[in-house]
Amino acid sequence: MSLRLGFVPILVVSSPKMSKEIFKTRDLEFCGRPSLLGQQTLSYNGLDLAFSPYNPYWKELRKICVSHLFNSIRVLKFRHVREDEVLRLIKKISNSVVACKHSINLSDMILFLTSCIICRVAFGTRYEEERSEKRRFHKLLNETQALLGSFFFSDYFPLMGWVDRLAGKISRLEKNFKKFDTFYQELIDEHLNSNRRKVDHEDIIDALLQVQKESGSKIDITPDHVKAVLMNVFVGSTETVAATVIWTMTSLMKNPRTMKKAQEEIRYSIREKGFVNEDDVQRLPYLKAVVKETLILHHPFH
Repeated sequence: MSLRLGFVPILVVSSPKMSKEIFKTRDLEFCGRPSLLGQQTLSYNGLDLAFSPYNPYWKELRKICVSHLFNSIRVLKFRHVREDEVLRLIKKISNSVVACKHSINLSDMILFLTSCIICRVAFGTRYEEERSEKRRFHKLLNETQALLGSFFFSDYFPLMGWVDRLAGKISRLEKNFKKFDTFYQELIDEHLNSNRRKVDHEDIIDALLQVQKESGSKIDITPDHVKAVLMNVFVGSTETVAATVIWTMTSLMKNPRTMKKAQEEIRYSIREKGFVNEDDVQRLPYLKAVVKETLILHHPFH
């Protein structure tokens, strides 16, 4: 089915046959994303991995990210961060249940968990819940996520861009971009500071700055490239991981028999140990099946 939103033609795919044709047979022709104002502005005009068009630049950037940022060795190095933050969350939930007689907001706690993990992995800092830095970061992150999904008239009616400016959306977008750009630059300057406190493991900013120093890449890495990739890490990782965990918990609460079976598997696996680490997950096939089913029913990018 073909539609038109303003000046933009839209193709609606509603059958398995057409889905296979587009996502498999003609994948390269449909793999790009539309050039939308909010996404282009916040991604430094498409310098990132998510909103850059499929071209030699994107392929080289993806190669850099896979080899330097998202490889199995680096994932393993940050295992202690993930396990530490999960233990902190469990302790926080336990203390909240003991101290409060009313229910707790698990969604907020999961979002805080994912943001803490991302902050420690990306730039080696853990923002405590009550500190102003944490409030500043989350305010910027929430505003960025809202703007990435906002409707701008100029995306569909190019001659009506003045409506966005009149409604204050352009000013809001530019203000958010400048604030996040300043935030990114502060992080980069901190990592370039020779007096910076020595850390056990390099974070994502360290890795990106190291790539910038090396001459082996076909891309001339600039600070804007580093900031664009950081935007992907912050915005993409925080919301999608949290959404998956929240949907999994919601689905289990709606299906008590499934929850009981998952609990029994976990308790039998860990027994006297008292907690689950990442090695134990490989011995929890039913729990893994629950997560996979959740991803099918509630894909984080839907």
